[in-house]
Amino acid sequence: MCRNIKTLFNFDPPATEEEVAAASLQFVRKLSGYHSPSKANEEVFNIAIQEVAAAAQKLLDSLVTQAEPRDREVEIERARARNAKRFGTLETET
Repeated sequence: MCRNIKTLFNFDPPATEEEVAAASLQFVRKLSGYHSPSKANEEVFNIAIQEVAAAAQKLLDSLVTQAEPRDREVEIERARARNAKRFGTLETET
């Protein structure tokens, strides 16, 4: 799938609407092949993003787990460590 779509389930704090919308945008871009659609396709593209976001939010709200929620800061540090090992440099925040 798309590497830019991140796991959103079981985090503390929970995923925000903005995170769900961003993942939905990436998903629709991947499916459609458009980074930004033409004027003729703009309306259906935006509708698809909204529908995917609604489905994703419904999924996130419905999932259950016995696992403790993951800490976002810890996961960010783990990702930085993986990137440093993989690419040889630390990713910097912008």
